[in-house]
Amino acid sequence: MFEEIQVKNALNKIKETSRLKLPFRWDLNLYRGCEHGCNYCYAIYSHSYLEKAEKPACSVEENSDFFQKVYVKANIAEALEKQLGARSWKKEIINIGGVCDSYQPVEARYGLMREVLGLMIEHKNPVTISTKSDLILRDFDLLEELAELTYVNVAVTVTTMDKTLSSLLEPLASSPEKRFSVLRTFKDTAATTGLHMMPVLPFLTDSPENLEQILSLAAECKVDYALPGVLYLRGETRKHFFNFLARNFPEFSAPYHRLYAKGGADSSYKAELYGSLRTLMEKYRLSGDYMKPVETGVSHSRQLKLTDF
Repeated sequence: MFEEIQVKNALNKIKETSRLKLPFRWDLNLYRGCEHGCNYCYAIYSHSYLEKAEKPACSVEENSDFFQKVYVKANIAEALEKQLGARSWKKEIINIGGVCDSYQPVEARYGLMREVLGLMIEHKNPVTISTKSDLILRDFDLLEELAELTYVNVAVTVTTMDKTLSSLLEPLASSPEKRFSVLRTFKDTAATTGLHMMPVLPFLTDSPENLEQILSLAAECKVDYALPGVLYLRGETRKHFFNFLARNFPEFSAPYHRLYAKGGADSSYKAELYGSLRTLMEKYRLSGDYMKPVETGVSHSRQLKLTDF
């Protein structure tokens, strides 16, 4: 179910956190809610939070289903144009789709990203995009053009190469093979590319075979960085994921409750997992430094701007 809404601002400033250093301070989400239906989604909480934040500008039910009802920010391009055109705007990097995937199925119908990317080209504004959909290839022409003007990062999230498991975990996301096709397509452009292997799910996607298969394919795609991260469970995500386990993998319910006595996985488990991941990253010569491509890309885009005169 879709519902069009109006927004006052397109860009939202991200609150700083000590847990993770981010290369951007601004977030742009074209939709509220996500049809991909990822059962580990950290953003499930955001529906109720954003509803409260946006009232009374739009009227929505308090407990809307994050996966079943998607709110379309119909005037997102107009709102974005005002913010990008403001004298106070410093052309900072914008993270597109940090909460809700910009290339979820509804985007095929509305095509808001083409309007957004057109504005980014007009203002030569750097962007980073993460997605689980090969629908992004529809906009290859615009992203390729933007990458010649300023910094562009295209990242793809892959959690498993098992099609059956992927269809359970991420019902409406593109298949793992199609996601890797995105990285292969962009590797010869001026855009930087990244693999987000997030989250790694204990007992489900943490097998050495799965981890190695994903990272070896990332190496074949010549990604600029690979960023793994283990599952974190809290709030609405914790409730939803435990219900998902009970329905589909009841044998893992008790182990998960033990491993996730708190929001994060047990420290000994994380130490062993990240040790294995470091070994694989070294084997395939993959960098885990996602800040370096940003710094290099932004520096290069500044040089491009100097040549405009």
